[in-house]
Amino acid sequence: MPYSAEHKQKTRKKIVEAARILFNRHGFNGVSIDMVMKEAGLTRGGFYNHFKNKEELFSEAIKSFLMGRGAEWREEAGVDVSNLKPEMVHQMINAYLSPEHLGDLDGQCPMIALPSDISRGGVEAQKSFQILLEAMVSLFETNMNHDETTNRQWAQAISALCIGGMVISRALPDSGLAKQVRLASCQSANFLLSQSQT
Repeated sequence: MPYSAEHKQKTRKKIVEAARILFNRHGFNGVSIDMVMKEAGLTRGGFYNHFKNKEELFSEAIKSFLMGRGAEWREEAGVDVSNLKPEMVHQMINAYLSPEHLGDLDGQCPMIALPSDISRGGVEAQKSFQILLEAMVSLFETNMNHDETTNRQWAQAISALCIGGMVISRALPDSGLAKQVRLASCQSANFLLSQSQT
């Protein structure tokens, strides 16, 4: 008897979430289909009922963050994307550049964990990355008081500070310097946001 559409959807979601965590931990090249299926508690044979190849899964895992672990993360951080006031954007910046997010390897934003893999990956993975970046830029841009072009430039700069600050902090062996970089990025992003409100 074939599985129901609901069962297939749940299984696919389980595979995607297992892959997202493993890609965060090990990068694209460090993860095999066998590893993903084992993490999901499934056999390799079922993989191809859901995905053509690992590249397709990689793209799906990146996109899944926004409404999956990313939504959980925003809720935990007190960021309400439906009630975007300047204080919510400050909350987003502070939460994104927090020590908790820095330490959450499994739950981290793919824009922190995977930029090198994505830049070497296929077009679909790059499009998925762009979706995440555009969502972040949009969140910041919504609460700025200038013309559309200026708002977008400020929001892109703040996003780059947030992502770059976390990428560099994660890569440094000196935890003191990593903290300084993260805090400097946070302060600079919040300063840019406050300037965009005037």
